[in-house]
Amino acid sequence: MKPDQSASTLHPRNLHRAGYDFAVLMQTHPALAAYVRPNAYGDASIDFSQPKAVKALNQALLKQYYGVAVWDIPADYLCPPIPGRADYVHYLADLLGDQGPQVRLLDIGTGANLVYPLIAAHTYGWQCVGVDIDANALRNAQNIIDENGLQPQLCVRQQSNPACMFKGVILPGELFTLTMCNPPFHASAAEAQAGSQRKWRGLGKPPAHTLNFGGQSNELVYTGGEAAFLTSMIHESKQFAHQCVWFTTLVSKASNLSLVYRALKRVQAVHVTTVEMAQGQKQSRFVAWSFQALTAKKRV
Repeated sequence: MKPDQSASTLHPRNLHRAGYDFAVLMQTHPALAAYVRPNAYGDASIDFSQPKAVKALNQALLKQYYGVAVWDIPADYLCPPIPGRADYVHYLADLLGDQGPQVRLLDIGTGANLVYPLIAAHTYGWQCVGVDIDANALRNAQNIIDENGLQPQLCVRQQSNPACMFKGVILPGELFTLTMCNPPFHASAAEAQAGSQRKWRGLGKPPAHTLNFGGQSNELVYTGGEAAFLTSMIHESKQFAHQCVWFTTLVSKASNLSLVYRALKRVQAVHVTTVEMAQGQKQSRFVAWSFQALTAKKRV
């Protein structure tokens, strides 16, 4: 298998650093074969602009590397790229150090795909709770849990108040080691569509009227955009300062980092750290903060 230059920038423990071995993946998930074709360089690949092809690739990856035999999502729901999602989990493990399976993870906005908890549970043995406001998404996520026999390691909860992130889903007296979140980063449906069209052009395709990689409005859009979501999350996290060791969230737009740091200063976070990540030319990052006196022991 020829290494993928974009994959080589992934976390050192990321299982996808060497790229996709389509021969192995097609053996694992034969349905993938219908979408595999030589790319412009003669290497096996898929058309990443085709949702069915991306879903088949995800099904193969989750089965081959994460022990998820049955995985599916409803039409038009977010179908996330697995390597980048795995990177977030690995860098969270570095943040925590060697704490083992006693780690409890809360995934805010877990979606119908449940990908972060699936990766975290299989790779590190963490106990995971996925939260979402979308009842249909949670029904699908629960089905993934049931079909793969992942209870009680994984469970899902519905957030009944769309204005809240932690209230109502963190139970009184309940403790979490960390939270994670991939927040909606568009302020409107029109902005989401424009962003999707840029992705289509990046794939060398004419702009389409469908969202690349899918996504429901609550997965992609929040009034005020990413900045408003992050500000609200940070403000609310203060109320759970003693129930969560680390709060973390992806920050899609680097221009929002200064706003995030100001918000964290206002709530008097004790520890704040930013972890930079990359997948090829795509740069991403997450910010982590804690209100507790602690020293993070790095994993090697």
